[in-house]
Order: sequence, then C-alpha cells, then structure tokens
Amino acid sequence: MRRVKLDRIDLQILKDLQDNGRITNVELARRAGISAPPCLRRVRALEQAGFIRDYHAELQAEALGFDVLFYALVGLDSQSELVLSGFERLAAGWPEVRECHMARGPHDFVLKLVARNTAHENELTTKLTAAAHVVKVQTIQVIRTAKALPGVPIETEPRD
Repeated sequence: MRRVKLDRIDLQILKDLQDNGRITNVELARRAGISAPPCLRRVRALEQAGFIRDYHAELQAEALGFDVLFYALVGLDSQSELVLSGFERLAAGWPEVRECHMARGPHDFVLKLVARNTAHENELTTKLTAAAHVVKVQTIQVIRTAKALPGVPIETEPRD
C-alpha cells in the first residue's frame, strides 16, 4: 500500500464507511461536507490506495445456527516457514475458522472459530489437535460479548 496523507475529509469518509458500509454516497458526501461526485472519487481513490479492503454484511451467527464462539491457542512442533504456512493453509480450508493469526508468545497461532454447539466445538478441537505438527491446543469458549467493533479507531482530525 502506498503512503497517502489523509485529510479530514478522507478520515471522515473512512469513519463513516467503517460504521455503515451501506451508507449512500449522497449521505457520505453530506457528512464529509462535500458534493457527491468528488466524494465518490475519494472513495475510489481510498479503495485503490488500499485503505478500504472490502465491503461485507455482518451476519448474526446465532440466527444461522452457530451458537458457540471460541478461540483456540495453537502450538506447533516447529516454526519453520514450511510448517507455519502449511498450518495457515489448513486453517484457511476450514469454514468454521473465521480468523487465523500467527502470534508472538507461548502460542504460534490464535484462531477464532464458530461452532453449532458444544459437540461441534469438541469435534473441531479434536480435528485441530490431530492436525500435522500441532502439539498443543487450548480453547477458550466465549460466554458473551460486551464489545465487538470492526476495523480500527479513526480520529477525523489528521495527525501530523
């Protein structure tokens, strides 16, 4: 991603799109204090510069039958690039793995997973434990979520 100096208008556009990806260009322009055509040009430029990666709907997991959210802390027997990238490919192939992060510290990876119920969670944990090069798995089941915001904090005043 090339470095671009963001002004107040760009930051406002990014904040509003992060808060509501379905906002109309007219409303986005109004909030940014500009007209619709230059707003659309700015959005396209922000997309091309890599500040906006994608647009998606945030779905309600429970409504779709995924009642369990859990994290798995995974330790591998080697940190060679071959083993690490192999594990990343494995995690990418499991639809229940919603996030996969290589981590610094006592675990090599942190996974965020969804399961239909605790039996499904146990099945996924067993499958994960049996995967090649996995030597330890610690799971943490989420009981409730008090805060879950997408993206990053955006200050609408540019930093120097």
